Amino acid sequence: MNALAVGLLIAAGAAAIGNWVSVGWDRRTGIYVCKPLTLVLMIGAAITLDPASSSTRTWFVIALVLSLAGDVFLMLPSDAFVAGLASFLLGHIAYVVGLNQASDGTWLFAIPVVLIAAVLGMRLVRGIRASRHPELIAPVIAYVVTILIMVSSAVACGNPVAAVGALLFMTSDALIGEDRFVRSRRWQPLAIIVTYHVAQALLVISLTT
Repeated sequence: MNALAVGLLIAAGAAAIGNWVSVGWDRRTGIYVCKPLTLVLMIGAAITLDPASSSTRTWFVIALVLSLAGDVFLMLPSDAFVAGLASFLLGHIAYVVGLNQASDGTWLFAIPVVLIAAVLGMRLVRGIRASRHPELIAPVIAYVVTILIMVSSAVACGNPVAAVGALLFMTSDALIGEDRFVRSRRWQPLAIIVTYHVAQALLVISLTT
């Protein structure tokens, strides 16, 4: 990885820490600045690094841009949950395409991911029904299936850095669903953003391995 990409990743890490602190102290201004800035810097790092596969890098950059859009939707004071969900769903599809540019087809290792996702998905659907928002069941199920395919693709591609990043992404999304539809806990917002940023960083770094 070249010096410019490393510098952008370090800057992204600093912005991410600023976001974490702002979430912990509930400082909205810090969140509005640091949350999108983190992804902008990660996009810059992905564009400037020396990738193992240029086609994978292209799809990852698309995924990061869509993730940036999702971040903006989800941090708005208005409830733009569906728009954020759609942005991240498209982002995961882009990640799936990118990850399968170099997959070695070892899908057997993805079976535990499928089982875990199935359990989490059923818990989430029960929570949505209890919250009396049945209109969200179909889009949320579509999202769960998409991220399941993304994580399975990451595990199957044989890149351990990408696999860990994808698993952390799924963890972050599971925590969002738990916080919104099942049970909200004080520690969840910070855990959501930390796992999300580390996941995205690892996916960017995986482009060089």
